[in-house]
Amino acid sequence: MRARDVFLALVLTFFSAPALAVEPDEILDDPALEARAREIGRELRCITCQSQSIDDSAAPLARDLRLIVRERLVAGDSDEEVMAYVSERYGDYVRLRPEMRGDTAILWLTPALALATALGAAFFYFRAIPKPDAGGAPDAQDDGDGLAADDDLAADDDLAADDFDDERPGA
Repeated sequence: MRARDVFLALVLTFFSAPALAVEPDEILDDPALEARAREIGRELRCITCQSQSIDDSAAPLARDLRLIVRERLVAGDSDEEVMAYVSERYGDYVRLRPEMRGDTAILWLTPALALATALGAAFFYFRAIPKPDAGGAPDAQDDGDGLAADDDLAADDDLAADDFDDERPGA
């Protein structure tokens, strides 16, 4: 019965729909405005949680931001005006995807620069690894068995020592 409980818990964890933090008293009566508010909410970062959108966060600040978005939409602001208003008030950090400008370019270019650096380092690393000889002519001392002449002599000495040990009485 314990294995069944664990399995049930895993199924519920992995296949349950993500719960949104929007509370029933925040939902607008107009479905079109509510859909716009949800879309904007997915674009804004919860400053308290930092890795969640305000739509997904249950933090009090996220609730305040959701209410501000809905108030601005009811007042007649466009989506861009709402985003600009929230950005002016809380800074560009509040946007999950900030606009590409001179002061936010580092946010957009850092991943590409990190990838280029990693690829360059990998290129030079693998280029510096010595390549094995590609099956050229055998060495002059190689008799074709893949062992050098010195290795052949060492192998012969080991065999001779084994033969000598076998011939001693009591061995």
